[in-house]
Amino acid sequence: MSDTELLTAERFISQRVDMPDGGRWTELAAGRLVHLEPPDAEHGTVVLNLSKAMADYLQRTDLPLVGYACFELGLLVTTEPDTIRCPAVSYFTRGERFAESGKDFTDERPALVIEIASTNERRRGMADRIREYHEWGIESVWLADPIDKMFHIARRGQPAQRFAEHHTIEDSPILPGFQITVSKLFAVPHWWRS
Repeated sequence: MSDTELLTAERFISQRVDMPDGGRWTELAAGRLVHLEPPDAEHGTVVLNLSKAMADYLQRTDLPLVGYACFELGLLVTTEPDTIRCPAVSYFTRGERFAESGKDFTDERPALVIEIASTNERRRGMADRIREYHEWGIESVWLADPIDKMFHIARRGQPAQRFAEHHTIEDSPILPGFQITVSKLFAVPHWWRS
């Protein structure tokens, strides 16, 4: 492939296996490869705590319309040239349950995307990523910032909200009744420390 040739989503996925770490930390931006630093331990802590809180929420809710989460799923947010973003979590509320699980990428829009700004490289361009998600039709983007211990919710068409460690995160109507404090989101599990 020449330096000027743009990759399609399909070609990007077919070549990922030959990339460092199997392409796990590589995205496609307007047809060009973007290599990200592997996430750090704080990134993993946020994913672990958020996954546990969401699983607890989904098990205890009696709402008829609950969704499911996919982790590191490629989202085809633009085409011609293709852009695939791989957020930490994509939460789907439409379609058959778990329909997007196990895919390399999808053009189905999740209701919620969760990004984690755990490294400087991941922090750069985050405003552009959020704008891409909103323009694609995603209603809500959550951004966890383990460096500043802050949490942000960016709903499409509304000013972003900032949450400090003592605040409680909630995002109705996407996850009605779901709550977690920011401090719990960033807390290292006790079994992890021992």
